[in-house]
Amino acid sequence: MIEAVETVVESVDSTSDAHVSPALTEDELFDVLSNRRRRYAIHFLKREDAPVGIGTLAEQIAAWENEIELHAVSCAQRKRVYTALQQIHLPQMAEAGVIEFDDRSGVVEPTIAMGAMDIYVDLVEGRDIPWSGYYLGLSVVGLAVMTAAWIGLWPLSTLPDIALGIFMFVTVAVFAAAHHYHMTRQRLGRTEKPAEIHYLASDSDSDSDAPTAGNR
Repeated sequence: MIEAVETVVESVDSTSDAHVSPALTEDELFDVLSNRRRRYAIHFLKREDAPVGIGTLAEQIAAWENEIELHAVSCAQRKRVYTALQQIHLPQMAEAGVIEFDDRSGVVEPTIAMGAMDIYVDLVEGRDIPWSGYYLGLSVVGLAVMTAAWIGLWPLSTLPDIALGIFMFVTVAVFAAAHHYHMTRQRLGRTEKPAEIHYLASDSDSDSDAPTAGNR
């Protein structure tokens, strides 16, 4: 069971600001990313980095949603996603400026705005601890170690200050490396499949196909 799915824009290359569509406001961007099918679409388009047909996009999203191979997607599954993309999701993404969508030809193309975005989805499952919790725990442990050494508690009192410093440095470096690896795998378009496939087994309320106040 997923307690929270937080979609975050980590960075936008400042050198590309002049090329980003003026219509791409922060609110619109977060609205686009609030829906799983739209996140899947962005993931696929960032990997392809080229125009694709809506049928190809719908088939891949249907495979990810149903956790099946591409060749196993049924006509009904593909059509359900195709209709939602055509009527709801792609027009909203085009309005926000992250794609160009030609309804007549059925071609979807990522814009420069999408290319400038480096987006990751922070997934927190019921049994998981957010990274902020790990860093808080690390700080508490570090404080306890330094306090024990300061008051002369054995065996920490026998270690030279340089050894304690190296221990803390290595510990923080290991945590930072793990965090970096985690964030890299959570970025849209960086892995073969969206990372949230491994966390989410069924649609959430925010991923409904029906238009809502937040998705219109």
